[in-house]
Amino acid sequence: MSIPAIPLAAALERGPLVLDGGLSNQLEAQGCDLSDELWSARLLADDPGQLDAAHTAYVRAGARVLITGSYQATYEGFAHRGVGDEEATALLRRSVELARGAAERGAEPVWVAASVGPYGAMLADGSEYRGRYGLGVAELTRFHRPRIEALASAGPDVLALETVPDADEAEAMLSAAEGCGVPVWLSYSIAGETTRAGQPLRDAFVLAAGTGQVIAVGVNCCEPGDADRAVELAAAITGKPVVAYPNSGEEWDATTRSWRGPATFDPRRVDAWRAAGARLIGGCCRVGPERIAELATALRNH
Repeated sequence: MSIPAIPLAAALERGPLVLDGGLSNQLEAQGCDLSDELWSARLLADDPGQLDAAHTAYVRAGARVLITGSYQATYEGFAHRGVGDEEATALLRRSVELARGAAERGAEPVWVAASVGPYGAMLADGSEYRGRYGLGVAELTRFHRPRIEALASAGPDVLALETVPDADEAEAMLSAAEGCGVPVWLSYSIAGETTRAGQPLRDAFVLAAGTGQVIAVGVNCCEPGDADRAVELAAAITGKPVVAYPNSGEEWDATTRSWRGPATFDPRRVDAWRAAGARLIGGCCRVGPERIAELATALRNH
């Protein structure tokens, strides 16, 4: 059993850490059906052993930070499945416990990041890639706060406010996390040098610059090439460690719910990202344990 002896923020001061890859693609590789609106969060209730196995695969690949299976887990989403608030809270907490269990079985210290996805992930209609839901910051704050509180109560090392498409939602998520007692990282989903909602990435990163609770800021669920400039911007604007975990490079078609195009994720990018300020480096959709193992090797060799 290996338990981190220092907080994640302190570990990042010592050098970069490898994140895991896409949880959903590993679960699908294990034979799981993720067509449900809850996506991988369905397994928290129906087959938690599959989540444990996926987390374990990434630990074995060399990941030093695991992201929980709570990205699409919300009280509203569970309610649509007939799950009450008390059970939903238990399932949110279970997501952290499953990742922690796999982490503690690793040979090296592994930290746990509790995933908090955007409002659009709950809608399961592709709007998480667009943002601009027609809701204000106050409404989005009220949506996010209950599950952030539930996840925080399970004791993760950090909250991953991830795949955020809109700076307004980022503001709401940071507000919802304030006072929860757990540090956060803020990670945008982007297209070029803008958020998915079209706001300049420079302006979006500024939101995190003066927030002490934010220990890292960056991008995920984007083209690998888009991460190059984003890492530089995030470091320059915020002065904080940068998180970068792009997709494989294949494109998601929200209409057909399928991936298309070639994979362009290249672990050799790690050198440039690290030099630009990246301290949490991994993969998102369609990046599996094999690529994470290559990233881990690349980081060890430099």
